[in-house]
Amino acid sequence: MRCIKHMLAAVFAAALLGCATVPAPVPDAAARKELAPTGILRVAVFTGNPVIGTSDKKTGEVKGTTEILGRELARQAGVRVQMIAYPSVAKMVEDAKGASWDVAVVAYDPARLNVLDFVPPHLNVDLTYLVAPGSNIKSVPDADRKGVNISAARGAATALYLERDLKQAALTPAENEAAAFNLVKQGKAEAYAQNRYMLLDLAAGLPGARVLDDRFALAEMCFVLPKGRAAALGYVGEFMRHAREQGKVAEAIERSGLRGVNVAK
Repeated sequence: MRCIKHMLAAVFAAALLGCATVPAPVPDAAARKELAPTGILRVAVFTGNPVIGTSDKKTGEVKGTTEILGRELARQAGVRVQMIAYPSVAKMVEDAKGASWDVAVVAYDPARLNVLDFVPPHLNVDLTYLVAPGSNIKSVPDADRKGVNISAARGAATALYLERDLKQAALTPAENEAAAFNLVKQGKAEAYAQNRYMLLDLAAGLPGARVLDDRFALAEMCFVLPKGRAAALGYVGEFMRHAREQGKVAEAIERSGLRGVNVAK
């Protein structure tokens, strides 16, 4: 009986080990050609959102979840990799029309479907408001009233969502995330819309500012490709499914030091 128990334990352990070491998918020739048509996988990284990526102010080195997963994607596909930093998400999306890059990460929004093709999300994070010191806004619904100005970066998922959803408050777009936050600091906006991770960090540096407990949307961060690369899109989708299941996405979140960011189901 003891031998049988040992055998069953060994089989179970081997099964677990096998599940943990499932090989990543490998692209066929067509997918590889579409994925990196220049022979180098050009990974566009929006550095204005730390959930997606950051850029070192001194060296310009790109870091974060997109950089980590982008390098792994290139390694698995057997191609070289190049990181391209974008401080503006609107510019990054616009550059997809000219095939200036091969893969990137943005929050899903239907307004971007005419330019980008999306794979299923790999990260989730709340979208909510940071409200100015002294504001009486207590919840997301409180913010949508006459006389309230809400800032957001032009072209960001927050701006795209609020353009459709706000009923009474006014959306005040800014050129980038720093400029949108500055509108609150300068008293030109009562609330700033972004993901919870970014807002918690910013609120710590603005005494009296608060991040609301509720959310107006859930941002689903997805790898995207310029339109018309069906074979590459299918491969990246399989790669990301494998990365989620094998803990690669969770590892990227941990290595990037992100709070309030979750692996998409």
